[in-house]
Amino acid sequence: MNLKFTQHNLDKLESIPTEAGYILRYERGTFQSGYCILEQKKVVVLNKFLQTEGRINTLMDLIPQLILDSELLSPESLKLYRELVAKLEIEENKP
Repeated sequence: MNLKFTQHNLDKLESIPTEAGYILRYERGTFQSGYCILEQKKVVVLNKFLQTEGRINTLMDLIPQLILDSELLSPESLKLYRELVAKLEIEENKP
């Protein structure tokens, strides 16, 4: 799955955790992979120094790991979420 590194696509990716009830924040910090998940509080913290490309790549890696209720997602967000999960499953099954 290839997304162009545009603000529009970043907005679409940011809407998935937001619609699922997560608080999405950009903060300074030394995150090993560009993000930190606080599951108990449903907070996702991304490194604020990432540019658009880094934010998109980080969200694409992060979103399939979130525990979320897909019924809370809009049809557009649900479609994108399913594509991200399918991409992850394909990558995990590669030899």
